[in-house]
Amino acid sequence: MRRAAAGKAMPRQVRQVRRQRQAGVAVITALLLTTLAVTIVASLFWQQQVQVRSMENQRLHLQTKWIMRGALDWARLILQQDGISNPTVTTETGPWATPLAETRLDDYVERERVANEKFDATLSGQITDAQARYNLANLGAKGVPDAAQVQVFRRLLQHLQLNPSLAQSLAEEVARSQAPTAAAADGTGGAGAGAAAGGGLAGSNNGTRREPLELIRVEDLLSVTGFTPPMIEKLRDFVIVLPGVTPVNVNTAPAEVLAALVENCSVSQGATMVQFRRRTPFNSEADFKSYLATQTSQQLPQGVSVSVKSDHFLVLSRVRLDRAALDAQSLIIRNKAVTLLWTREI
Repeated sequence: MRRAAAGKAMPRQVRQVRRQRQAGVAVITALLLTTLAVTIVASLFWQQQVQVRSMENQRLHLQTKWIMRGALDWARLILQQDGISNPTVTTETGPWATPLAETRLDDYVERERVANEKFDATLSGQITDAQARYNLANLGAKGVPDAAQVQVFRRLLQHLQLNPSLAQSLAEEVARSQAPTAAAADGTGGAGAGAAAGGGLAGSNNGTRREPLELIRVEDLLSVTGFTPPMIEKLRDFVIVLPGVTPVNVNTAPAEVLAALVENCSVSQGATMVQFRRRTPFNSEADFKSYLATQTSQQLPQGVSVSVKSDHFLVLSRVRLDRAALDAQSLIIRNKAVTLLWTREI
């Protein structure tokens, strides 16, 4: 009888153990499902937050571009008014040369009280004379290096303590980019004809042809053998690439560029020219030549022309809007109309 009772008790204990195991499995399953649900919900919230932040960034970036566009319109208006007031002379003391210090836009835009949102925006910038720098496009004319301009650039490299022999190689690259290719000349596209036509394309040892270098910005000098990034940084404030040939404005050029225009002229003499023009700006090229003759016993080399008026200006814009930032440089041409040529983010 005891054995029978024990036999009946064993299945009951087994059933209890199974029930406990099933209950444990159910709890673990419930915990896993809960964890999975929480993970999915958190992932959805994270994706939604990323999308919202991405939309906010796009909105801020678009708003900074609109602010910069307004700043460029302001710069164009200033240059237009200066052209009306001073139609023949551009000096470094003109109203356009006054930099705009960092200015909070919420002091002028009624947005924070209307939209009830933070509008932490600032704008700063400056207009500089692009023709105060040496235009690298002057080094070639109709596919041929300009010997007089090569010497000017050579002297500029010397004043900046850079390798002056690079002037000739750069002039050849500039001239090659200006020369018509053989295909454009006679439609044959032959390599030999290309060399005879002025070298629009340069041959190589394996028979392939290299496209000529077309300078668009100062950084393109890195494609010319001999130029290095430190050299580019040293040249950045003294050279520029402008469309077409442009003379240097002697009323705004730095001492190094002024000294490069004249043979046997030192940077200290160029600094003296800068001090003189601040008191008495040059009103014409003849005034500048007269100054050279009387003050330095020098003369402007043949083939080198200068100007006292500028038509190309660089506009540096810095926009800060909340966590978005936009730094850009723009080139404005002032002829009969004031037009924007290009804008580059920096």
